[in-house]
Amino acid sequence: MESVLELDKAKPTILKIGGSVITDKNGELAARTEVINRLAEEIQKANVQRLVIVHGGGSFGHPTAQKYGIKEGLREDAQKIGFAETHHVMTVLNGLVMDSLVWHSIPAVSIAPSSCVITENGRIKTFDDTALKRLLAMDFVPVLYGDAVLDEKLGFTILSGDQLVAYLALKLNAARVVIGVDTDGLYDADPKTAKNAKLYMRLTLSELETVKSKLAGSSGVDVTGGMLGKINELTPVIAQGIPVSLVNAAKPNRTYKALIGDAAEGTVIKKE
Repeated sequence: MESVLELDKAKPTILKIGGSVITDKNGELAARTEVINRLAEEIQKANVQRLVIVHGGGSFGHPTAQKYGIKEGLREDAQKIGFAETHHVMTVLNGLVMDSLVWHSIPAVSIAPSSCVITENGRIKTFDDTALKRLLAMDFVPVLYGDAVLDEKLGFTILSGDQLVAYLALKLNAARVVIGVDTDGLYDADPKTAKNAKLYMRLTLSELETVKSKLAGSSGVDVTGGMLGKINELTPVIAQGIPVSLVNAAKPNRTYKALIGDAAEGTVIKKE
């Protein structure tokens, strides 16, 4: 059976689709199905060899997780239904994403992080990636998402899609990471509130460190840290020499261009 894993040693691409792109984060359980369908079309058209997709929770995972304090861990039995509900609504959103991917003839297979990841104080401690690696070797497209997971110290917590992306990029020695957000890239201020916010088109790792202090948190309900949280998770990935592109996945063809390697408008961060 090991021969299956020898089929293709090409480095994978990791695509993160932000919850703020595929849901209305100011609503509750508000999926943007037309955006999900368009992104599936762009992914199909790009036809990337060895692709892993991770999506965020947006208005599905975050409000429930916040309501029950899931990220902070188990403190009372009443939170257990909150853990179950947070995981469940994430499977609902994941189901909408999967519907669209499969409808567009993408051989996508969902992997629930809660079934294969254990964290310790909120950080991934063990990740059984056997199935994920086998799926990749057979040219399937594994699809993961931010999830409520069990934690050795806290009982349970929230595992962000951003931490998943960074972990997988390093573990699988990814060729690149594409992050689809709801802004045109990385700015020196929040572009949703600051009219004169400047977009960074290219950044090195050392330049990134100098602009981190200017990064804003999320404008909606986000239990996983917003843009600064993303960048902090991705810094070790960039340090490893894996380039990261941030593009506006809410705008047509930006994700497609990033996936095929075109210079889509956005921010590209490289080690040097």
